[in-house]
Amino acid sequence: MVFKKNQLEGFEQVIFCNDPKVGLEAIISLHSLALGPATGGCRMWNYGSTEEALTDALRLSQGMTYKASIAGLNWGGGKAVIRADPKAPKIPGMLERFGEFVNRLGGYYITAKDVGVGADDLRKIKSTTKHVLGIEGESGSSGDPSPATAWGVYHGMRACVQHAFNARTLKGIKIALQGLGSVSYYLLEHLIADGAQVIACDIDRQMVDRAVKKFGIETVSPHVIYDVPCDIFSPAALGGVISPQTIGRLKTKIVAGAANNQLATSEEGVELMRKGIVYAPDYAINAGGLINIYYEDQANGGYSRSRAFEHVSTIGNIISNILKRSEAENLPTHFIADRIAEDRILKASLTSREG
Repeated sequence: MVFKKNQLEGFEQVIFCNDPKVGLEAIISLHSLALGPATGGCRMWNYGSTEEALTDALRLSQGMTYKASIAGLNWGGGKAVIRADPKAPKIPGMLERFGEFVNRLGGYYITAKDVGVGADDLRKIKSTTKHVLGIEGESGSSGDPSPATAWGVYHGMRACVQHAFNARTLKGIKIALQGLGSVSYYLLEHLIADGAQVIACDIDRQMVDRAVKKFGIETVSPHVIYDVPCDIFSPAALGGVISPQTIGRLKTKIVAGAANNQLATSEEGVELMRKGIVYAPDYAINAGGLINIYYEDQANGGYSRSRAFEHVSTIGNIISNILKRSEAENLPTHFIADRIAEDRILKASLTSREG
């Protein structure tokens, strides 16, 4: 495989993990260790090529570096991807073999769940390495990260509404929610309780029916969600949804949601600012799940949900600070978020060198 020029620039280590006997083709990307061990979930996906898997691993691990930094965690950014069909029966020994590769890194990489990898898969990985967190159902585990992610997004939304409308609650705020997966299901509880009006969509009819039955929300087809007049457009599914093809369709004052990599390119963040739309940088507002699992790793005497969720609630303050600095410095919010994250990483790197 031939790397593109500068493709790995800025990454500390990238490991290719291959064992044809058990069908394992995986990549572990360690973007930064400046703040602590590189931490990030393991994703299983039916990538079309090794190059595609590598691109995803690099992008996701860099995102984890920034997410951990801006959330105030002493973790670096890492990510693993396994090139396999998550819906197909797994070849016996594949996940255990992946765990052996994780173990070889001696704790410099800590893995967890991500798309295509569940609790049973993590247990198999943990049989060959101790560097695994977030296994639902195990004693001392932080469990499903979705409620924590939703809690953080809710507080981030409130910060956006305070900034844009000088409102202290979401009462009467209309939210167009794109995606009704696990995070959105928990988020809806907070939104409805706070008086928000939600109109949502999902490509999965079962997810739509579940949300309508529980919360009585209005729904639309996925292809028209961009055209819904609203106060908050909330991406909560795929990345890259704020693109040249969609940005002109938005009828909103705020973009704030749980999805990763919401901007197709950095230029869309610039365009949102030009249009007067408040944007909550995705890795800042959706860091609740990572914060939650951090308290499992830091636990002395056991994971504390109350301590974790108290930290998650500070996402509102983080978003508020970003929005204020963006306004004061006349720069897009995603630029400001990057500066905050990078400054903390740089200080840690300088301290490490001086030590």
